[in-house]
Amino acid sequence: MPLGRRRNRIDRSLRERGVPPEPQQRERNVDETTGPWDVTDAPDDGTGRIDLGSLRVPAVPGMELRVDMNAQQVVGASLRSGDSMLQLAAFAAPRAAGIWGDVRADLARGAAEQGAQLHEVEGPFGPELAGTVLITVAPEPGEPGPGQQVRQPARFLGVDGPRWFLRGMLSGSAAADRDAAAALEQAFAGVVVVRGDEPMPVREQLPLVLPAQAAEEVARQQAAAGDAPGAQ
Repeated sequence: MPLGRRRNRIDRSLRERGVPPEPQQRERNVDETTGPWDVTDAPDDGTGRIDLGSLRVPAVPGMELRVDMNAQQVVGASLRSGDSMLQLAAFAAPRAAGIWGDVRADLARGAAEQGAQLHEVEGPFGPELAGTVLITVAPEPGEPGPGQQVRQPARFLGVDGPRWFLRGMLSGSAAADRDAAAALEQAFAGVVVVRGDEPMPVREQLPLVLPAQAAEEVARQQAAAGDAPGAQ
């Protein structure tokens, strides 16, 4: 896609918010025609999306959406397709400067310090990282110890949008096989990011929430637990 078209999309979103573009803005790689999308540019394409607050994730038949929670807070979201997974996270970014270049460098350096390796390659969304990362595998039930650290294949996708950055991590077969990654890449392209107008530090993760039905179910379970005999 021509670079000017990508810049035009950023400029248009900034103008709609009444914010003049900053001078000497760095290149951003959000794609005007295929996504991922800013909420101001989201297409009316008939795709059902699950509202997680800052992320609206395509509801794809055959894919399972998972949310990670810490106490009552949603801290992560992922899509699983077969043995492959796409982990999603969106972060605050400067209003007229992308951060994917710096994030790539930090991810590659962090992997190398852990004894793994990520290298830059060209992907469907522009520059990305591919290689291995170090993860901790939980021990089997009854086995002592904190678990074993192993290397696993991974790909990191990144897209800079207006005041946000969207990162995707592919693992499983999709990390090494482009054919196996195609469906998850398409889902990544269909994500809509809702940045909001609140000021946030650069690189702070945009807040996620449970889908309405799931939140209602959690509330019902908590209420039932509170009403149970012996509950404090």
